[in-house]
Amino acid sequence: MGEVFGNLIGWLSGILYYPILIIVLIAAGLYFTVRTGFLQLRLLKESISVVTEKPTEEGAVSSFQALMVSTASRVGTGNIVGVSTAICLGGYGAVFWMWLIAVVGGATAFIESTLAQIYKRRDTNGDSYGGPAYYIETALKSRGVGILFAVALILTYAGGFNMLAAYNLQSSFAVYGFYDPKVTPWVIGAVLAAITAWCILGGGRRIIKVTSALVPIMGIIYVLVAIVMMVLNAGNLPTVFGRIFQDAFDFQAIFAGVAGSSMMYGIKRGLYSNEAGVGSAPNAAAAADVSHPVKQGLVQMLSVFLDTLIICSATAFMSLSSGIEPLEEYAGAQYVQMSLSTVFGNFGPIFITLSLVLFAFTTLLGNLYYVDNNLAFINGKMPGKTFMTGFRIVASLVIFVGAGLSMGLAWDIADVLMAIMCLINIPVIILLGKVAIDSLRDYEEQKRARQNPVFKGAKIGLDESQLEYWK
Repeated sequence: MGEVFGNLIGWLSGILYYPILIIVLIAAGLYFTVRTGFLQLRLLKESISVVTEKPTEEGAVSSFQALMVSTASRVGTGNIVGVSTAICLGGYGAVFWMWLIAVVGGATAFIESTLAQIYKRRDTNGDSYGGPAYYIETALKSRGVGILFAVALILTYAGGFNMLAAYNLQSSFAVYGFYDPKVTPWVIGAVLAAITAWCILGGGRRIIKVTSALVPIMGIIYVLVAIVMMVLNAGNLPTVFGRIFQDAFDFQAIFAGVAGSSMMYGIKRGLYSNEAGVGSAPNAAAAADVSHPVKQGLVQMLSVFLDTLIICSATAFMSLSSGIEPLEEYAGAQYVQMSLSTVFGNFGPIFITLSLVLFAFTTLLGNLYYVDNNLAFINGKMPGKTFMTGFRIVASLVIFVGAGLSMGLAWDIADVLMAIMCLINIPVIILLGKVAIDSLRDYEEQKRARQNPVFKGAKIGLDESQLEYWK
């Protein structure tokens, strides 16, 4: 029965990604890139400056805190294990396709997060909340599709992604002598589930504080180690770059076996890592207190770049520059651990395990923050304490189960659920994209007038009765 289920999920993954999702992702990213006038390049400096702005109300969620929550979910085990898997199974060219999906996906991330800000709502404490489910209901007047998206997100983040994070973490222990494949995954899964349960029972504000503290620290240390690896192996870098581009444009090899090609693995793992267009980050973006929706759109575009162009690239280059050839049997944490051991000896595998512990932990917390927001949408308000306690216990048990899955099944479940989210969210933001683009135009006009942009829906032709927060 398990084998039949695994084969079905693998088949679905192949169908959804090729040709459907590859076309949808790249076409949407290019469309929004052109419509926004290549804002990824034009407004990159602006996106960095708005991150540091303080919220307009004391105690509200800042742009930086919203960035950390979304980055906590984006920057996870996929940045290590996902990149390694893509390279070992797809080849050097997978790195280029990860870069491409991040660059064009930055525009998509901008659109979805700007929409989440425009259509966000205000709770009884005066704080804001929202996301794709909310802009679907408000702007498209379709609560049914909004609920469908919310269910897909809950299954993806509380289920597929958290199971995969648990699997990826425990897989990093396979290089140690004490690892028993029949016992160790379950022990690690139980410990991770227990710690996560303790944290999430504390509520959303604790999640924001914890991730705000951990994400910058773990990201900086990880990138510094990668830089050391690249400096010490600088002589190998020209060859690495050459093979990345040679492999990426070997279309004869790609179309001879699309499912296992560098293009497919690069796009799959790149999307899993940066989540541009998936509809997850807008849930965090809507919580930020800013004077204009475009500010959070730019912040979330920056988050995509931080995730893929910096952290995923760090994994790729520290591994490929080591001189160890990426082989199928090394797929996963093992390849990165082997690469670091060439410079750092026995500390290399330990460092990757520690990194995965932090990456997995912040991913699990960020994911469940998104889930809470969508449970509230389905119920019309945050469910009662008894339900939420029960749900969080079940979500923790799912983490325990994920640790014991096989590598193929763990990735396929996550890929299929993520694809479903994309195929709901991306058509929606294409339909609503003009609103975000008009908002960008308004923002830039105010900046040219040397003003701090302030959003008024009427200026871009919106009915302000629909804009609960911005009235």
